[in-house]
Amino acid sequence: MKFRKQKVAAVALSSLFLFGTVATACDLITTDPDQDLLQVVAEVDITNGEDFQSGGIYADYASAIEPAQVLKRDLLASYVSSGQELMSTYSYTAEETFELLIDSLVNRQVYLQFAKVYFFESDSFDYTVSGYESATAGISDSLDRDLAGLSYFLTKEEIAQANYSVRTAFNNSIDTQEASYINAEEDDHDHDTARTTPTGIDTELEDYYDEAYKIYTGYNSASNCGSYETQEGSTPSTRRRGYGLFVSSLEYFSLISGNEDTTDPESLTYFKIELKNAYETLIINKLADAFEEEAEAQVTREWIESEYNNTLTSQRNQFDNDTDALETALDSVSDSSFVLYSPDENYGFVINILLPFTTSQSAALENALADSGDRYGNKFGTRASLLQSLRATDQRRTWFTGHDDYSFEATEEDKAFTNGDSARGYLFFENSLKNTSRYEALTNYYGKYTYNGTVETDEDGDYVITPKQLTVDDVISEIEAYLTFGGYSILNADHPNGTSAYYNRQVSNYYTDGEVDYSSFVYYTGSVAKDGQTIASTFNANNVFVEGSTENVAMSMINELSFAYNTDTAGLNSYLGYVVSPDETDYMPEFEYAAQLAVRGGAGTIVVAPTDYGWHIIYCTFSYAGNTPYTFNWDEIDVEGTFSNLYYEAKKSSNLETYATDRQTQIINAYATDECVTEYPSRYSDLVETVEGTSSDTHSH
Repeated sequence: MKFRKQKVAAVALSSLFLFGTVATACDLITTDPDQDLLQVVAEVDITNGEDFQSGGIYADYASAIEPAQVLKRDLLASYVSSGQELMSTYSYTAEETFELLIDSLVNRQVYLQFAKVYFFESDSFDYTVSGYESATAGISDSLDRDLAGLSYFLTKEEIAQANYSVRTAFNNSIDTQEASYINAEEDDHDHDTARTTPTGIDTELEDYYDEAYKIYTGYNSASNCGSYETQEGSTPSTRRRGYGLFVSSLEYFSLISGNEDTTDPESLTYFKIELKNAYETLIINKLADAFEEEAEAQVTREWIESEYNNTLTSQRNQFDNDTDALETALDSVSDSSFVLYSPDENYGFVINILLPFTTSQSAALENALADSGDRYGNKFGTRASLLQSLRATDQRRTWFTGHDDYSFEATEEDKAFTNGDSARGYLFFENSLKNTSRYEALTNYYGKYTYNGTVETDEDGDYVITPKQLTVDDVISEIEAYLTFGGYSILNADHPNGTSAYYNRQVSNYYTDGEVDYSSFVYYTGSVAKDGQTIASTFNANNVFVEGSTENVAMSMINELSFAYNTDTAGLNSYLGYVVSPDETDYMPEFEYAAQLAVRGGAGTIVVAPTDYGWHIIYCTFSYAGNTPYTFNWDEIDVEGTFSNLYYEAKKSSNLETYATDRQTQIINAYATDECVTEYPSRYSDLVETVEGTSSDTHSH
């Protein structure tokens, strides 16, 4: 037997055709697309393999395995969606790229065909060849027969999920086309930079579906389309025009024929094509779930505890002698990558909320003369004056505008924090905070902090948003009040260098023994406490991501405040914040001192200090006090968010990935052979040549 390939990566999945890149695809078509794109570029039939011949281990299943064809249209869509990135990222030639793409499409079909064999053979499923043949009997149309055959392996709920996903994809594509016809008037916020949102906003649950959801074409009523929401400015007229453009794209790429009834999108050939794709994806997922059960049996308590102890020993041996390796590891910390040991207890993480100087203030500082008598050329006096006049604002105004309006008016049930201001009443992310039967719940974000400013609507119904102007003391007061609202307090709150006097000191106050004294810049310190005990004194590293824990709630509140006020956007959506080392860092020295002070104080410590960028409000989320902060506890592997749960899931996932890759490789190597697969490179050679020519033209410039 001759093998076409020996090693295969994870099986790639096909995706919906990307109509946003139609122009790119059009550029690659050098002939009339009609019929050309319907050419078969590869045929797959694993029943030609030895295992399916008379006497073979799978011979009894051969009659229920349908041959598959890969069309030139599929290959073109695959290139548009991922091929260009392969070429730009990995410098593949056009020929290498199309070889990878065709292999990926072929492997998908091999994998799908084997999935049926697995389901027939496994005692865990109740699928039979006779049942399959009964489900497909009498269906002459090949596409309808494929759908019937695939649906045999799916539950009613899975079929409903597939229909919902395809309808959603249709509406999203039509939305894109319709947007070009919607001429919404510009408002004052059109040029605002969109504010970063927390990760996972409005992410639907994987198994969610709405049976009432329909495709909106403009010929039907949007109110009868279930949970579909029209775009801002949409009218039946713009929708019909957008749908018309969508249909034209389908016709151009031979995804529908000219005689189809386009008034009913679910009767279109393309809808069935994408429904078939959705069914296939669910079947691949079902096989992956079966592999997961097989792999999970290998994840024993003894193995996990051995992995934990070995990793801890390895890290101790490495990090005791190589702090650079430690800091590199800390930079990669996540819920699947852990640093279990630190030789110095003063490593940790901080959230940094930057309240910035304005452009004019930064220019004034840059152009200012050095402080009188300062032989080092520092401008601490000028900076202090600018800090006193610095005003911060709530940065979330763009969350009110555009199609993605994340705001909602809080009700009494929401128990929102307003800090006594009756004009404040808007919160954000209602779906992710309240509609968790449909959307993934928002984590590490408390969700009760109202927009700090006035929100009104003008005669056109547009938002008129005016943020409050806040001094650093105002922001500190907001933080203190919000934490109190959440059941916390601030112990040991202190202004070690005074308040009003802070801004009017002599140059000598900034130095000790001729060196800059960075402690002189600390404006505020405090320790967040619960029930009279500081978080630092009761800190349990195992519970930092456990919803409702003392550590997590406080961090979630500060994280929300960071989204409200922080202009250091690189720090938004970070895992635990910035890594802080007790050694010299690349941070600005004032920030370095303040961050190290916060980490030494332990989790829950707040330090406020300036740099030439403005004010920094620094909150310690995690400290390695004790060197080995975690404890693996097998009894907690099912307690969501605990270290033991995260560690177990990460190890299980890694084991599954290895196991699944090995199983996929076995399947592909067994059946992606010359006996089972036939390719026709000449039928897509024009695509290769066109891409090659385009690439050459690009490089020549």
